[in-house]
Amino acid sequence: MDQNQNSLKEMAGKAAVDDLVKSGMKLGLGTGSTAIHAVRRVGELIAQGKLTNITAFATSFQTEIECEKLNIPHFSLNSKQLADGLDLTIDGADEVDPQNRLIKGGGGAMLIEKLAAYASQAYAIIVDESKITNNLGLGFPVPVEVVPEARVQASKALEKLGANVIIREALRKAGPVITEHGNIILDIKFNMVIDPVLMEAELNKIPGVVENGFFTRIKPVVYIARTTGIDIRK
Repeated sequence: MDQNQNSLKEMAGKAAVDDLVKSGMKLGLGTGSTAIHAVRRVGELIAQGKLTNITAFATSFQTEIECEKLNIPHFSLNSKQLADGLDLTIDGADEVDPQNRLIKGGGGAMLIEKLAAYASQAYAIIVDESKITNNLGLGFPVPVEVVPEARVQASKALEKLGANVIIREALRKAGPVITEHGNIILDIKFNMVIDPVLMEAELNKIPGVVENGFFTRIKPVVYIARTTGIDIRK
């Protein structure tokens, strides 16, 4: 990642937090190289005393560790503190289409990210301009989390839907990426334009599929960091 792209990500994260996060909120905090800037901004404002009584939910070990470093109080979604859901979740995305539908899961955390998104009253996505696309699923692969025993059968079912399937391999260990819940990820791409709303539902009908990276059932406000400034798309 070049310095300019990282600066854009930081700009988007700060803008969303400054606009949307208020004291007393129950806040979902996303995962990845863009979302981490929002997490750090929340921590900065808490340290300055400008945000108080924040109750956070971290969507991955990465985010949980960052919350611990920054003294952001965080709890499980099963906790009594968050049993009624979240006021707002801020997260990044791998692709955003003109209807603000998303592909997420490049970092492998889409299962918990989706739990947070769909448990939130409001949802904000922060991206740099490189993540904007006209059609989902043609460029960035859609991650599909499956139980290991379903690898072959799920792959065949995905191919029947028109997808090219690749097992996501780990970078610094031999073998596939293992998610925080002990599953594997199949990355899929399509050769034709698909309906992401329909495909989100169809993928989850396949036995052994735990969750997929299409996010279409909640429309977020999207903060797009461009070289010319922040573009807010609702």
